[in-house]
Amino acid sequence: MPKRVNKAIELLEQDQPVYYTGSHTGANLTYEAGKEMAKTWADYINLGMEHGPFDLVGLENFMRGLVDGGPTNSGHRTPAVVVELPMDGSSPDVIRANAWQLRQLLAIGVHGLLLCHAESPEAVKAFVECCRYPFPDDWRRYATERRTQGFSRTGICSTHLGHFCR
Repeated sequence: MPKRVNKAIELLEQDQPVYYTGSHTGANLTYEAGKEMAKTWADYINLGMEHGPFDLVGLENFMRGLVDGGPTNSGHRTPAVVVELPMDGSSPDVIRANAWQLRQLLAIGVHGLLLCHAESPEAVKAFVECCRYPFPDDWRRYATERRTQGFSRTGICSTHLGHFCR
């Protein structure tokens, strides 16, 4: 049984290199492509939305394919997925104006976000703040009362969050 949500984190904790596959200019974001990529040789999949289309419907289909095509050869539910963001990090105002992108991508179940043009510490701080979901003080009860399977539309996060809701 894997110790972490994805293999990339496990490798980084062991001071091992992490290898990726994927394009910096877009990707084939279909259900079938996700099923095929579930058995990738790489430790994570890079999805370039900085120079490619910001296709949330395609991404959701791709993530469902990863789940249905899994588990990975290492036993993880899916390979890690990192999305290159189409926004820049020139200021906290730019980050906050585009925070909806972060929420949408995280809700779909991606594992990481890459801010390609972080230009100031204040912008990076705003980026981290915008990526964090506010939870009620008693979020375990909150989740249980609503009979949720997790906080992700695709259910990617549900297995991992479920360990905390028991």
